[in-house]
Amino acid sequence: MSLKRSSIKEIKAPVKAEMDEFESYFRQSMKSKIRLLDIINNYIIKRKGKEIRPILVFLSAKLIDKVTPSTYTAAALTQLLHTATLIHDDVVDEAYERRGFFSINALWKSKAAVLVGDYLLSKGLLVALENKEYEQLQVVSDAVREMSEGELLQLEKSRKLDITEEVYFDIIYKKTASLIASCTHLGAISAKANEEDQQKLKEFGENLGIAFQMKDDLFDYEKQGSIGKPTGNDIKEKKLTLPLIYVLRQISEKDKRWALKIIRKHNKNNEKVNELIQFVKENGGIEYTREKMLEYKQKALESISSFPDTEAKRALNQLVEYTISRTK
Repeated sequence: MSLKRSSIKEIKAPVKAEMDEFESYFRQSMKSKIRLLDIINNYIIKRKGKEIRPILVFLSAKLIDKVTPSTYTAAALTQLLHTATLIHDDVVDEAYERRGFFSINALWKSKAAVLVGDYLLSKGLLVALENKEYEQLQVVSDAVREMSEGELLQLEKSRKLDITEEVYFDIIYKKTASLIASCTHLGAISAKANEEDQQKLKEFGENLGIAFQMKDDLFDYEKQGSIGKPTGNDIKEKKLTLPLIYVLRQISEKDKRWALKIIRKHNKNNEKVNELIQFVKENGGIEYTREKMLEYKQKALESISSFPDTEAKRALNQLVEYTISRTK
């Protein structure tokens, strides 16, 4: 089943009422007595993204049974931590734009951005503690640890440029899939799912998260926006993702030296980066990554295939399709 690009509204439909209620719950959970913090928090709320993580929490709870007060805590916890990590990422990457708007560090400088990220992280943990959701706290703390390890592992490998496919999957599991898996896992926990069903939903989130990150990695090699050129940002940041890892494994030593030289010494030269992007395309890197992404898509669908056919299950299946067919 292929989906229209504008299908987030359709995916959200089974939990629209809960998501509307979540809006004020989330706003409340970010509140502070510090005026500067409230101004920045309002800026964040107004420019929120697709809210895929809370949608996943609510849909997972509904797949098991029904949304409970515990589900709202889980959704706020994951969204607060996700927002905190995005703000920190922008500081680390020195990115001045996020979803077409100025990033927090662009408007309020890096120091304020780091502190706001820390504040949201602590608020997330406090939301769980105040509601005595100790199991949720354990799940999310594990995910935050994994995310930090993933980012540091990627940083280490970008210096050595010796990344294997196995290490790549370890990095994207830690960086992206761990938090998405915690959303589906927490949704199941909040609806009092048994261990087996919790595991199925956790696996669904893991496979969805890996497919999601591979789609992101493909964007780097595909035409972007009105300029119609790939961004090549990962190469510019010396990040080796699957299209390039696959090609480096296939080519001659001479070609490999040429490719690695571009990454090491000419990674800021647009012309050289575009040459490398073209080389990756011509040597099957894109096709291989797409095939792998489709494998994880299939694994995600299979993870929840044993659940009854409900609105929530159909929406989760649609979300998998949306993830691999989205254009941004």
